[in-house]
Amino acid sequence: MIGVIFSLIVTIVIVRILLKKFKAQFVLFLGGLILLAGAVVMDLLGLLPNGAQILPKGVSSTGFIGFDLVKCITSIMSSRTAGIGLLIMSAAGYSRYMSLIGASAIMADYLSRPLRLLKSPYLVLSLSYVVGAFADLFIPSASGLAMLLLVTMYPVLVRLGISPLSAAALIATSGCLDLGPASGNANLAAKYAGLDTMSYFISYQIPVSLLVAPTIAILHFFVQRHYDKVDGDSAWVTTDGIETKELDFKGAPGFYAILPVIPLVLLFIFSRYVFSGIKLDVPTAMFMSFMIALVCECLRHPPKEVFHKAMEFFDAMGKQFARVVTLIVAGEIFAQGLMATGTIQYLIEATKGLGLTGIAVMVVLTIFITITAIVMGSGNAPFFAFSPLVPDFAREFGVSSLLLILPMQFATSLGRTISPITSVIIAVSGGVGISPFAIVKRTMIPMVGALIVTMIASAIFC
Repeated sequence: MIGVIFSLIVTIVIVRILLKKFKAQFVLFLGGLILLAGAVVMDLLGLLPNGAQILPKGVSSTGFIGFDLVKCITSIMSSRTAGIGLLIMSAAGYSRYMSLIGASAIMADYLSRPLRLLKSPYLVLSLSYVVGAFADLFIPSASGLAMLLLVTMYPVLVRLGISPLSAAALIATSGCLDLGPASGNANLAAKYAGLDTMSYFISYQIPVSLLVAPTIAILHFFVQRHYDKVDGDSAWVTTDGIETKELDFKGAPGFYAILPVIPLVLLFIFSRYVFSGIKLDVPTAMFMSFMIALVCECLRHPPKEVFHKAMEFFDAMGKQFARVVTLIVAGEIFAQGLMATGTIQYLIEATKGLGLTGIAVMVVLTIFITITAIVMGSGNAPFFAFSPLVPDFAREFGVSSLLLILPMQFATSLGRTISPITSVIIAVSGGVGISPFAIVKRTMIPMVGALIVTMIASAIFC
């Protein structure tokens, strides 16, 4: 029990520090090391009946406990960088390059054009969410997608008679499902579910999202219409905000709109769903697509200019390593610390004592991580910290890891979208000149509805 109390104290301190906007990587690193060191001390004092497991399974000890604490970091980092890390970095690099050459902007513009033909403002608003959710497959950054939609979709919505508040709320939620093989959270979820990325996406993410996305679209229709009536003229009042410049298509031809789609097409074709004779993983698909884009650019620009721009692909990979891969490692170290102190085993046994079913455990974990995402204003940090614990919970309760990890993955991005301190809300708020709290008031009901449907759909499909 003393291990649980110690873990609780450390966790509370960690959360308080994170709320002060300290870098999550170092905070989780430090928290994990404190937990591991505490587990060693408690083990020496005979306070941990099952001992302290400092290193991940399969990793041999250095022979000195002090070095083992550091080796825990290096062993996790080496395994993640070569696996899930490369996947996430290559997806980020390709996404950045698509933005640089104007392909993402052209795709977003083409997707929003059919909406201009419709005359019903709130129907356009509702369908705009579907367009944004589809674009999220190829533009995995919620903030990046939102800023792109601010200069493509936002002016269209306002001209059609939709209030700035309604349009802002819609755009802020466009990346709330975090779908597709380019998503870091989705790839990590697939790993802990024991699935390859495309199987996780096609067999589970898509069926659930086909129920959740219409729910969000319908709720936007009624919620925004209701708030526009309640708020009256105030729904149309904005401050100066950040100037949203016209889209720069870099002089790119229209066919560039298909370039962001190429990785997903390749992954789908060379999978068990179409042609299983050739197996293609996400990093390979991203690099192949990058080469195709380079060829297209070489046909239009001098090689020196093309190669100079191409470095952005690798720069983005490095930035993603610094921001996301290190966060994954830090989260796993923190999780390892919780396991070393016996906290996770205690929680499992306590939950069993309550007689909860696998479905009930799924609901509890999903609600917990949603609240954590709201409080922290991040979808990555809580998911990376707690997702490594899912296989243990699943094994103890006799359910598939998928049943727990899938709704948790959706929940982090849904919870993030109703936090006034998250980056996408702040970005949209600044771009439109509206209070982030005013936007969150309008995103809350669609996200809560989506969360409920997510849990029901997960129970059905998993």
